Amino acid sequence: MNAINRAVTSFFDLVLTPLEAVSDEFALLFVSGIFGVLALWIFKHISWQKGIKATKDKIKGHLIEIRLYQDDLVTVGKAIGKVLFRNVQYLVLNFGPFVPLAIPFALVAAQMVVRYGFEPVPIQQADVELLAGDGLTLEVVGDRDAIEGLEIVFPEGLAAVSPVARIPRQGRAFVEFIAEQPGEYEIVLTAGDKTILKTIVAGDEVSVRSMQPERVSSALEAILWPAEDTLSGTGLEKISFVYPESDLGWLPLSGPLGVLAAFVLASMIVGFIFLKPLGVQI
Repeated sequence: MNAINRAVTSFFDLVLTPLEAVSDEFALLFVSGIFGVLALWIFKHISWQKGIKATKDKIKGHLIEIRLYQDDLVTVGKAIGKVLFRNVQYLVLNFGPFVPLAIPFALVAAQMVVRYGFEPVPIQQADVELLAGDGLTLEVVGDRDAIEGLEIVFPEGLAAVSPVARIPRQGRAFVEFIAEQPGEYEIVLTAGDKTILKTIVAGDEVSVRSMQPERVSSALEAILWPAEDTLSGTGLEKISFVYPESDLGWLPLSGPLGVLAAFVLASMIVGFIFLKPLGVQI
């Protein structure tokens, strides 16, 4: 999964660079629209188009039958049963091809989220009196041995404002920290003989390709968080903190959910526009 994520990330780095020269919002909507058209084209070639059209025609025919014989309860009852059956058949014919499309959808959507869903963490000063919870909390989840011996080192520019709290029996550890200077940093975690890095970006003036609040261990989760390699084989399952949500400018929504909503809606709208030009039955 790591190799796939790296390849997809490199591809989008290349594709999105000229689009982002216009704006991030334009890049997001443009890629979403292109994906909608490509998904529609793929759907056309992996679905049974003749079967979908025939099923839709049969549903229309049974509806006309209900209208024509509305005074004949027996005929109407049979026609309603046929409509319900054909609707189930229609859903099966459409749903089946959408299953393989879910994988490219997740890969592209995840790229959009890590690129446009978050903003760098704010800068804070250590000489200002901070209350518990005023900083950022780094949470680490892993097996008992990994958590028991876990060490966390923050680079210059980041500063811990609490000791590392380890709870081995729960497989969790926590530490509160702040960003004192803008930049892209790597927090160093040591679990046994394994050294693990977690990237964090701080300061509004820093420009980076992607940001993700979690580094995960499983291949399935890695589909959703593609910017960093998985933690497989380290004894750790997750390293996470909270990034602020992004402001998507003139788009009405914000943050990762806003990115997902924009991606889905733009894909659907552009796909609907190209239904007839591509000759797709759906």
